[in-house]
Amino acid sequence: MAKAYTPGLKVSARTKHRVRRLLPVPGEVRVTRGERVSAEQVVAETFTEGEVTPMKLATLLGCTPKELPALLLKKVGDSVRKDEPIARSKGIFGLGKTEVKSSVDGVLESVSDSSGMAILRGEKVPIRVLAYMPGAVVEVLPGEGVIIENDASLVQGIFGVGGEAFGTISLACKSRDEDLHEDLITPAMKGTVVVGGARVTAAAVRKARQVGAAAVVAGGIDDQDLKEFLGYDLGVAITGSEKTGLTIVITEGFGDIAMARRTFALLAAHAGRGASVNGATQIRAGVMRPEIVIPLDGVDASKLAGLEAAADSGREAGVLEIGTLVRVIRDPHFGVIGTVAALPEKPAVLGSGSKARVLEVSVENAGRITVPRANVELIEG
Repeated sequence: MAKAYTPGLKVSARTKHRVRRLLPVPGEVRVTRGERVSAEQVVAETFTEGEVTPMKLATLLGCTPKELPALLLKKVGDSVRKDEPIARSKGIFGLGKTEVKSSVDGVLESVSDSSGMAILRGEKVPIRVLAYMPGAVVEVLPGEGVIIENDASLVQGIFGVGGEAFGTISLACKSRDEDLHEDLITPAMKGTVVVGGARVTAAAVRKARQVGAAAVVAGGIDDQDLKEFLGYDLGVAITGSEKTGLTIVITEGFGDIAMARRTFALLAAHAGRGASVNGATQIRAGVMRPEIVIPLDGVDASKLAGLEAAADSGREAGVLEIGTLVRVIRDPHFGVIGTVAALPEKPAVLGSGSKARVLEVSVENAGRITVPRANVELIEG
């Protein structure tokens, strides 16, 4: 039987997982090598310059630029508070003085006696990097950040939105093929990672955000529901910076798709345990997958033995063969799921005119589609 090899999403009951936690600009690392850290502990910190606010002081005081330095109540470099006087005119015979107050908290950075302008620099903005995953600091990168390691269960998704989130896993659906509806979301799920089965509805997403859930994990989502949640059409892009108040991770694809058996079983086995979730996704060069990381601190090794055994049984890892369940990961069939129907040996000419090794995918209610082998990934479970 014809075979080929392709990567798939990682779904591991136990893996040695490492995360790099780096500052965007040089700063100070606040932990040491060998130190145990919690998920929401600050491991590195830096500061960026505050915003610049220009003020036309000479105009506001009704004086010439040359007269301005003598009217200042603050020296260049002094700290100022919002609504604190920074300059005052002499008035007429000491009367009718005009006072100009600072519009921000910050520092009087400069005053020009040629333009009459003053520059106020807002207070420095702190940038704090959290550990994200509980574990041990195995390496310190001076001035940059740290690398943290721990034994964990790891589930990668195909698509996600929203940044990093933390919470205990709350199982909302009883089976992997049950849709996550609004009525399954309860106030008790505040601050938790809500795990569904198949498609999560738009109403369920709104309810999860309303009750204050940290994240939602489901097998599928309708693209129109995602657009409604975000307020715009995302397309194929880099995600993770959305300010939505809720992180969403989709494990299988768009539409009515049940979560893979092993993925659902693994998440269900960890119900009540803490998890770190990141919805950041990059589909194109430098692929980045959304993920759910569940540290195994304090977990009895025998508890996950069955799942680990299941992971090692069945098909050879990474093998494509007739009947293998796959997902298309590039346009124009992005997100489509089906089974391998044929693995032609000879390269085929694509629509672009180039040649590539292809395979035929049988899609329910849609017949067969032909796609490059590099455009698919395995679905385990």
